[in-house]
Amino acid sequence: MDRRGFLAASAAFVLAPRALANAARPQRIALVTADEESRLVALELPSGRVRAHVPTLRFPRSIEQVGSVAVVAHSEIGALSIVDGRTLAVKHVLHGFREPRYTAAHPDGRHAFVTDAKLGEVVTIDVLAGRELGRVAVGPLARHVTLDPTGKTLWVALGSKAAEVSVVDVTRIARPRLVRRFSPPFLAHDVGFAPDGRHAWISSGATFELAVYDAATGRPLARPPGDWPPQHLTFAGDLVYVTSGWSGTLRVHRVDGHELNRTVVPVGSYNVQQADGLVVTPSLGHGDVTVLDERGRVLTTEKVARSSHDACLVAA
Repeated sequence: MDRRGFLAASAAFVLAPRALANAARPQRIALVTADEESRLVALELPSGRVRAHVPTLRFPRSIEQVGSVAVVAHSEIGALSIVDGRTLAVKHVLHGFREPRYTAAHPDGRHAFVTDAKLGEVVTIDVLAGRELGRVAVGPLARHVTLDPTGKTLWVALGSKAAEVSVVDVTRIARPRLVRRFSPPFLAHDVGFAPDGRHAWISSGATFELAVYDAATGRPLARPPGDWPPQHLTFAGDLVYVTSGWSGTLRVHRVDGHELNRTVVPVGSYNVQQADGLVVTPSLGHGDVTVLDERGRVLTTEKVARSSHDACLVAA
């Protein structure tokens, strides 16, 4: 018997399902806004290699994955672009906004909620059909927004240094309804529901701290320290990633607030997104994009634009 050949064949047989699974898994692409160049930059992950450039309307600012597409807000010109994540082509352009800022994706992959800061509204859109479904007034300067994992409740920060956060019932997707407002313990910036549905986080726009809430009761649970405000949030399982653009840091916490790690990233790295164990933060004013692993360790930093406000991760 050719023992060496037998062992090699056996190993190939054992590894074949794993190889097939890896081959079947879609590759993640980071879509990064090139704010001053009227385009998105598509980066292969985790290498950071540029795959393509996607021309858009002027001033692409925020970007969010919604199912198979990405929603791009052009705040200065009152428009949204909807980009197909697989073809990297602009499928729809929506007008009728005054200052669209940020987007929260519904878990159905078809609907999303966009804040309009100038009108103080949340707008429901159907990203596949490329049309608006409904609006509700939530308060002036509606900005950062998060949707709970059940797809029923939105929190909206009213400003970059928000004295209030609005709570919106979106059980009826096309008819969002303002429920109440509450005052966080500091002037708020970003808001985020954890995937467990039990924890909600608020970052500060004015102080070196964060707040963790019981999502069901609205009761504060913890006040972890933070770096220079403003800070931004993204979640993966029981982990929270918090960036400070002024400090040039990314902190990794558990959802209960306990800090696990702190990493240096380029100054200006404000917004942050994650998917499939990868974390991406672009640098406003510098155009650097940093890719990190789930523990917050830097994998690569690449300069891709003159300035980059936001990024999201899509399946190519």
